[in-house]
Amino acid sequence: MLTEFDNKMIELAFLQAKVSMDAGGLPIGSVLARGETILGVGHNQRVQKGNPIAHGEMDALQNAGRQKTYKDTTLYTSLSPCMMCSGTIVQFKIPRVVVNDTETFGGNEAFLRERGVDVVDANHGASIEQMKTFIAENPVLWNEDIME
Repeated sequence: MLTEFDNKMIELAFLQAKVSMDAGGLPIGSVLARGETILGVGHNQRVQKGNPIAHGEMDALQNAGRQKTYKDTTLYTSLSPCMMCSGTIVQFKIPRVVVNDTETFGGNEAFLRERGVDVVDANHGASIEQMKTFIAENPVLWNEDIME
């Protein structure tokens, strides 16, 4: 069940993805929240910074800064997390992940669920369309990002 706050964070993750895309990067955005408090927002900056691990989820976590615990947080992401980001979610014991788009890129939802993470598929139409358009227009960059 998505709350009003969840829907706001879904939109914020989508807008962060657009920030990245408008700056020449991949349209992936993320938000880390504790309850209804935003701890950090971020977006994929792999291209912009020339950093292969500057994914949207990693950027949001870095911008949130050091936390004593993540056990009461939710990570919102515009695209299903890759294995690196999924591993970080498990490592930090983030209990809940809300994903805007599992259609365009997915596969790690089962990995997360098997490790006790509540994965919510928001099925956010704008995020799905944004990513589909990006992939169609930038197949080489997309394949580089997913190591194809």
